[in-house]
Amino acid sequence: MKKILWAITASLILMLSGCSSKEPTVGYTGPAEVSTYFDAPLMSANEVKERLNGAGFTVVAEDIVSKKKFTSIVFTNDYLKKLADRPARGFLAGSLRVLIDTENNVTRISNPRYFVKAFLQEDYKLNDEKPLLDTLNKAFDTLTPSEDKWAFNELPEYQFMIGRPYYQDQIIAGEGNTTDLIAKIDGAKKKKIIFKMQLSEGRVLYGVKLHKRTMKFVDKIGATNAGILPWMILIENGQAKALRADYMIAISYPLLDLGGFMGIMTVPGAVEKDVQKYFK
Repeated sequence: MKKILWAITASLILMLSGCSSKEPTVGYTGPAEVSTYFDAPLMSANEVKERLNGAGFTVVAEDIVSKKKFTSIVFTNDYLKKLADRPARGFLAGSLRVLIDTENNVTRISNPRYFVKAFLQEDYKLNDEKPLLDTLNKAFDTLTPSEDKWAFNELPEYQFMIGRPYYQDQIIAGEGNTTDLIAKIDGAKKKKIIFKMQLSEGRVLYGVKLHKRTMKFVDKIGATNAGILPWMILIENGQAKALRADYMIAISYPLLDLGGFMGIMTVPGAVEKDVQKYFK
């Protein structure tokens, strides 16, 4: 009920404010809630990549992530990688995705404001997301905030419900010498590793395939947010870590209710097993 009331309130605020298609880029002066994504008209993968590259982003990976054959494009830039290059914050470097949704004729793009605030936690400083938003607005001239939203100031403490994990409650997929952990995941089948991103010496972020059965969760709860895939694994300080599914899915699908989550209740355990297999 709380999520529904928040969504209605945010929608009314946007209506009264003239429904601006772009997030403000200085501080945060918008509604209490911030959109998880931006929606733009449907584009081809090539057009998306051209726009991203033209605006100064780097396309890290492209992958098919749903039985509907939606395409997920992971993108970053040096500024985002620098923000993420600190202990336990490396997931931010791979958090920005574009999903090409051919069923709904929409190009869905991660909102940097949402994920920078959520993943930087207490390291967040006002306007950290501004250069990313400026560059994104340059790349895409028509951006509409998604219905998926969450209270901006509550993002660092996001939890789906009592008993579920916070950002910092991460999976430890492997432990040992950092070089050995990197060698293990590098030795996986090439089709399993979607991207490898070096953030600094001894800190590497990977995007990986989960088991085929595990990845079906995006079709069960709505493939419109399937840009959550590929899953990320961060190696640093002798540990290989991944975000727990009952955190990452929930924050990427903020409109998902308890009933929807119950339909994929085996997924958090399956994700944990899948990422651990890379380090057996």
